[in-house]
Amino acid sequence: MVGQIQLDTQVQFVKGVGPRRAEQLAPLGVRTVEDLLTYYPRRFDLRRQAQPMCSLRGDEESATVAGKVVATNYRAYGRKPFFECTLAGDDGWVGIKWFHGGYLRDKIVPGIHLAISGKVSMYREAVQFVNPRFQVIWDPEGTRFDADELLPVYPASAELSSGQIALVVRRVLPQAKDLIEEWFDEKYLEKRGLMPRGAAVAAMHRPEDRDQWASARRRLAYDECFLMQLGVAQIRMREVSRPAHALPRTPQIDRRIRARFPFALTAGQDRAVEEISADLQRDRPMNRLLQGDVGSGKTVVALYAALQAVANRRQAALMAPTEILAAQHYHKVTRYLAGSRVRIALLVGGQKEIERKRILNALAEGSVDLVIGTHALLGENVKFARLALVIVDEQHKFGVRQRTGIRGKGFAPHYLVMTATPIPRTLAMTVFGDLDVSTIDEMPPGRGTTVTRCVSESDWPAVLKEVQKHLETGQQAYFIYPLVNPSAAVDLKAAQEAHRELSAGPLGRFGVGLIHGQMPAAQKEAVMSDFHAGRVRVLVASVVVEVGVDVPSANVMVVVHAERFGLAQLHQLRGRIGRGQSDALCLLTASPTNPVAKQRLEVLETTSDGFKIAEEDLRLRGPGEFFGTQQHGLPELKVADLSEDFELLRLARRDAFEIVRRDPGLGDPENQKIRREMLKVYAGRLNLLTGA
Repeated sequence: MVGQIQLDTQVQFVKGVGPRRAEQLAPLGVRTVEDLLTYYPRRFDLRRQAQPMCSLRGDEESATVAGKVVATNYRAYGRKPFFECTLAGDDGWVGIKWFHGGYLRDKIVPGIHLAISGKVSMYREAVQFVNPRFQVIWDPEGTRFDADELLPVYPASAELSSGQIALVVRRVLPQAKDLIEEWFDEKYLEKRGLMPRGAAVAAMHRPEDRDQWASARRRLAYDECFLMQLGVAQIRMREVSRPAHALPRTPQIDRRIRARFPFALTAGQDRAVEEISADLQRDRPMNRLLQGDVGSGKTVVALYAALQAVANRRQAALMAPTEILAAQHYHKVTRYLAGSRVRIALLVGGQKEIERKRILNALAEGSVDLVIGTHALLGENVKFARLALVIVDEQHKFGVRQRTGIRGKGFAPHYLVMTATPIPRTLAMTVFGDLDVSTIDEMPPGRGTTVTRCVSESDWPAVLKEVQKHLETGQQAYFIYPLVNPSAAVDLKAAQEAHRELSAGPLGRFGVGLIHGQMPAAQKEAVMSDFHAGRVRVLVASVVVEVGVDVPSANVMVVVHAERFGLAQLHQLRGRIGRGQSDALCLLTASPTNPVAKQRLEVLETTSDGFKIAEEDLRLRGPGEFFGTQQHGLPELKVADLSEDFELLRLARRDAFEIVRRDPGLGDPENQKIRREMLKVYAGRLNLLTGA
């Protein structure tokens, strides 16, 4: 019975739902009453703005009308059976058709009143709606609704329309205020201008007006941000409570480290060095994010930190996401430290067993000071004698478990994240919210300028001519493809196919190489060696070159099917060129039939600021896609928008950190409701609370 439902009641037991409708709701993630109450509309149509039916022209992209159903008909024959009805208003009538709409026969009957929203078309000189959204305004059972209310539009499925979902929600909505538990007292809510939680959930579905909906959204977005920040605060509290080895820095150590670099650090690098060095000198583990645009010199800052650890007779580990980048770091660091007493090793998955064992023994004995590697550093058999600093390059390429795995290899090591994907400020407070942030906000002097142009795929011959012109001056070029092999699922040219075509064409005389993530490590290393040496002047690649690859004479890049990449990823890719003193050219080819993609790519034509690009990428794609996977371990956001809710997130962060500071385990009586919600939301994600 409806009067006996609880939040954990299975939705099939709600009056009027039943097993069949429950099966249809399950793919939408709706299994319990709580799931149903938190399945929010994605937008509202204003029913009060319903147009007069006589004003419809038949070409409107979106229109809303309201009226009485005066006739219905279902035609089951043919390839596309459909259900249709006629809706009459005070000033006219319209026809409405739903293909495969047999399920509506018992729901839309003559006599009921509907609100209809959707695209308008003409059929046999009459106005009609096809497959529109609808909601019952008045039904034969006598449940009347205000004709001026907002019409909720729910994310629908093939089996359930928005209107059908709205009818199910309406069954439980009257009890929302009693079912939804309030976490905070009145004083807390009043101080922050928040409405009660139960009222907010109800208003998200049936607000009285836009202002009430905005207040409801603000409350629920605050709650999501608050829970997220509680998790972040718990992680941070747990980490800083562990002891770590202090790594003092004397003026002599500073001079010796700087003498290893054949250039002076920029002001931005100096500032980051001082922040990191100060952290390393404390007896609590450093937890810091080092971010900077492509080519800003983060690796040098990280190496400074590693050498500060080595100067204190401790070990440092640098983990990169790819073997190519790990090898590049290794060779660059080896050059900087030539003639020094620092013992360096490279540990990657493709090494011979005898070499791997030698390095593992050296790490365990303490005869390696700095190890550079990939996820191979996470192996169970990797033991360190005196690990004091862990540096992770391109942190977002690693999952949470990998991040915590390498940290467990030493006695509370200091932890430094490097990322050349600038982190939007809201993500810096969420995905990286347990870290302090250092930003390198300037580029080393003497760098060339990179010009970016969007071109149509139909201009491919002109693209090849332009690349050939640059190659003839001694430059090198990348061709980047989203796929390695052709796919039947999508009509995209792949790297291997392109390699064959380019090798057989006019660019073949310059030497065309191929590299992708599926190749054996030795083969990849050989290709990169040829490209570095100039024996191969054209490199066809997958996104394996996205991170960190540094070939100063490569000043041309063509990204094919650029619409398949995120903006931040494209910014990373073009960061592989223009790394010397010469200007560079990046050509982004995209389908001419996709104007939306072209408009998005034009952002890269107008700015080279990675932070602006990252903010736009987050706005367009959301945090999960921004990082390529949903691996950050934080709870799903149904209401909060990380691209818009910065001030709200900052307020929630301040509140959450203050509560955790006062009550780390959330054991106080006034925090029990919050603790229960935390355990539920973070179940199976992060071990945050004692007993979680």
